[in-house]
Parts: sequence; structure tokens; C-alpha cells
Amino acid sequence: MIKSLTFAVATAITTIAVADIELMSPQKPGSGTSVWANIVATEFAKAPALQGENVVISYNPGARDMAGPNKFHATKRFEDNVIMISHGGNGISYVQENVKYNFKDYDSVCHQNLNIIMSKHVGVNENEGISHAAGSGMVPEGLAIAMMIGGNGKTVDEYIDIFNDKVTWINGLKGSERHLAFTRGELTATRANPAQYIAKVQPLVDAGKVTTWLHHGILDIETGKTNDDPNYLGKRFEDVFEAKWGEKPTGDLYDAYALIHSWRDAIQKALWVNKGNPNTAKYRQACIEMSQNTDSIAVFNKKIGKYDWVVGEDGNKTIDVLHSLITEDALTALVKFNKEALGLNSIYKSEMVAGSDVQTTNKTEQDGKAWYQVWK
Repeated sequence: MIKSLTFAVATAITTIAVADIELMSPQKPGSGTSVWANIVATEFAKAPALQGENVVISYNPGARDMAGPNKFHATKRFEDNVIMISHGGNGISYVQENVKYNFKDYDSVCHQNLNIIMSKHVGVNENEGISHAAGSGMVPEGLAIAMMIGGNGKTVDEYIDIFNDKVTWINGLKGSERHLAFTRGELTATRANPAQYIAKVQPLVDAGKVTTWLHHGILDIETGKTNDDPNYLGKRFEDVFEAKWGEKPTGDLYDAYALIHSWRDAIQKALWVNKGNPNTAKYRQACIEMSQNTDSIAVFNKKIGKYDWVVGEDGNKTIDVLHSLITEDALTALVKFNKEALGLNSIYKSEMVAGSDVQTTNKTEQDGKAWYQVWK
């Protein structure tokens, strides 16, 4: 399905012309990343660097949102007018599932260094039990809930037991169904990206029905640590945990949480092109113009929140920083929790561990020949 934006004005569903710039969303229309894509595409299309070119969004939904990135990697990345949008679930799958896409094969155009915000109904005490919907990219929420209930000093097995005893993790709900169930109180906790939070959760907070519980912080690409979110000060997981337990979170499960929420959040809304794309500089310039446009900034602040744009090589550096967070112990804990608590088909990918001789190996097709790319 294709949605066309010309000079940032939405038009009827159409087909992609050869000259159109195609943004590949990994989700269907109305889903979190597609909502963000529509906001950004409208502003991106205004950039003088694009000189009035059409910007269109293609929707590529599939199991765990991997179909779009896999399609991009297999074929579409070799088309100079195609830009892949990644979202948080793509980062999580890259770390712990067999996927065809490889961020090391791409150049960052730009991304918003975003966050995910968790909320719960007023009066809900997580120690007495939490009900939360499962979904693509929600692994960090599961880890955070287990640690908030259990505190420090637990083994991974003990956290799994706590989760299985105290958390009702409901599979099979679509995005709109999750929000409706949370609004009705059938789910006691939920999570949302900034655009979803402003549109759907903030009204419940304003009505006194819901409280902002915690968020996961903003990745600092210079240090690899997370900073507080200026839009939700004082609600970072580490701070909320310390306020409850009197100490900061530590241990293997916390390290697993830190690596996987960073992979999810830092590139949850990002634009990528294939390395060597002749239009990369133009697209990056369009991002710079968009991020500095006063009218566009006002739109982003209103609909998404005040979050920084990371453009070009700093986006590539983000991938290197994220790889540095993957240690053997953290990845082992992550895979075990995913399998035994969240019921995910997670696998231990030894090549992902920081410092391994070969961190990523992908078989791809280019110019009709099979080849392997190995990087250190």
C-alpha cells in the first residue's frame, strides 16, 4: 500500500513512479511507526534539497515487523530512491533472531533519538500483579517490570519466576485493541512511543485515570549510557527503580535490559539507505533542513515531543555504540528471559557479542552473484 505526499500534501493512494522517493515502513497504516512516518514524510518532502520530489510511503507489514527490512535488504536497497524506515522491533530482532537485514550494510540518513514511555492505571501496585499486552518490540517492558517487582540481587531464573507469577502477558492484541483494553482497565499497564503517548495516553493522564510510570531514557552516543528524557523528567527506569528500592539496578538482567532497550529505542525511528547510494548526501541534507525548519520543529514538538535528530555519520556511529553494549552475560540473560518468561523464539547469536572476531555475517545478493560480507 502506498501513500503519496507531494510538497507535503497527502494525496490519494497511488503507485510509485520511478522518480518518487519511497520510504518503506515496516508496519501497516495506523501503527506506531507508520504514524511517525506520516508526520516525518510530510516535513521531509518540504526540504529544499529534494526540490519538490514526491515522497511516498510504502507499507510492508509482516511477522514481528521483519518483512519490510528483509525485503529492503534482499532487493529494494539497490534502488537509489528507496529509504528504509526501521523501528524498535527491528533492532530487537537484529540482536536475537535470524534476520536477513544487516545495519552494517547501510548508511544512516537520519533518526530521532527517541524513547518509550510506560504508564499504568492510578492505584495499581505492580507487586500485586500487572497485566500488559505483548507485541513487537516490547521485550524491554517485560524486563523492566520483572526488575521493578523483584529489586536487585535476583538470579535470572528468579526474575523469570517473578514474571511468570506476577505478570499477565497477553498475546494477540492489535495496537488499537491494546489501547482500548488499557483504557477500559482490562490491562493495568501499557507502553507507547512519544507520538502515541501524546495522542492516546496523555488524555488519560490529564483525566487523572492514568499515571506515567517510567521511561527508558535517551541514548548518549558519546558514552553509551542513557540520559533522562527532558519531556518526562525524573521518570527514567533507573531513577524510578532507585526511588522504590533505595539503590540503582544492577546485575545480568539489568545489563540485558540496558542493551536491548538501547537497540530498540535509539533506532526505533530511523531512515537508512544502502552503502554507496548516490543520493545519500542529498537525503542527509534534506534531514538537516527538516530538523532546522521552524515550522517542522513545531510540528515535531507538538506531535512527537522534543527529541534530537541524529544525521549522517553520527547515525552510523550509533550502530557501533549499540554493538559495544552486547556482552556474553547480558545476551545470555536476555535470551533466557525471552524464552522462559516472554515465550519468544529467541536465539543466542555469538557473533553479536562485542569483541568477537566476526560480529555479523549475512548472505546477500548483488549483481546476480552470491557473496558474503564479514566485518570486524
